[in-house]
Amino acid sequence: MSAFVTVIAFSGARRRVSVAVGACLVSFMAFWLAQRAAHVSMIDLMVYRAEGASVRAGGDLYALRATAAHLPTTYPPFAALLFTALTLPDTVVLRLLATAGNLALLVVFVRLSLKLVGHARVETAWWVAAVSVWCEPVWTTLRYGQVNLLVAALVLWDLSRPPAQGGDRWAGAGLGLAAAVKLTPALFPVFLLAAGVTARLRGEDGGPWLRHARGAAAAFTGATLLAAAVLPHDSWRFWTDMVFRADRAGHAEGAANQALRGVLARLLHAPDPGALWAASATLVAALGLAVAVAAELRGRRPWAVCACAVTALLVSPVSWTHHWVWCVPLVLLLWTRGHRAAALTTALVFSSYAPWWVPHGTGRPELHQSGGQLAVSALYAAAASLFLVLTRTSLPGPRPRSGPGQAVTKE
Repeated sequence: MSAFVTVIAFSGARRRVSVAVGACLVSFMAFWLAQRAAHVSMIDLMVYRAEGASVRAGGDLYALRATAAHLPTTYPPFAALLFTALTLPDTVVLRLLATAGNLALLVVFVRLSLKLVGHARVETAWWVAAVSVWCEPVWTTLRYGQVNLLVAALVLWDLSRPPAQGGDRWAGAGLGLAAAVKLTPALFPVFLLAAGVTARLRGEDGGPWLRHARGAAAAFTGATLLAAAVLPHDSWRFWTDMVFRADRAGHAEGAANQALRGVLARLLHAPDPGALWAASATLVAALGLAVAVAAELRGRRPWAVCACAVTALLVSPVSWTHHWVWCVPLVLLLWTRGHRAAALTTALVFSSYAPWWVPHGTGRPELHQSGGQLAVSALYAAAASLFLVLTRTSLPGPRPRSGPGQAVTKE
């Protein structure tokens, strides 16, 4: 009898997974058709391809202006090395492969997000992917042919595992490679370092976090040195000059810039918020990291990872709307922890396409926004700030001090 019940249960589980996969594929197909109807250019993908072609031709990477929009190269040289593979197919095939690859990465990213928050049901990943493909950050990532899902998946692959023990040779590899492609994830190794140091100051074993941070630093250094060996001129120029030129990525006040710098530029009606942004970003970085470390040391890894992610997005000079694919694990975390109203509100914010409701584009109208427009164009940053507040207020009290070597408990 028990065997019969097991077979029935297994059959039911397979049916649920099949239905979820089918629904996800239908959603993806509808999304694909909608993208084609919108005649998306995948402009960032074309910039990546031009970077790869420049590397192959031995050109000046940071003098490059690609596409009809004359967009510059903004990523570290290691990214351009990876982009050489994009020059192999023609542009039609490349767009097709990039869209299919990003849709596959979305499923992986959702699965890793569910693993982070402790939800193991396979069919859930397909249902969540079917819905989240329509939220603005994911839609725009695929529209532009961006690498955000790849970068976020590398970070989550690394951080959805237990803290690094002595024999884990891959600890930090995902974080280091992600930061070598785009600099924003570099805050995650800093978070691990801060957690390890804080644990040691409390008399606990900070070794797992410190080993993880060292692994990330080693992976980042290795990737950067590889790029320097192949592209010495471009590497020198990037790390001594271009890395400090935040305006190369676009106007700070652009409606799509949901970082703190963009919010301040629009609020002050100034193209460069200058010292006020520097001071505000420093303060937010310190407070956000403190919240993330507190969550981590209390065994709340999901809250810590998401707090670090939104902090990195807030303090980055530019966080375009498509960088905010981290809304997916945010919503899943809030929902699975019982904060249903906050989860639904956050999902609504990132599915509303609100940053595009305000005047934007030619003539820089974002410098002349009204009060209501300022509020609408700051919704992503506001949601991130409220998440940090909720993370801090929902943490349990400090745990009793443990002896060195005691395992870190997980949520």
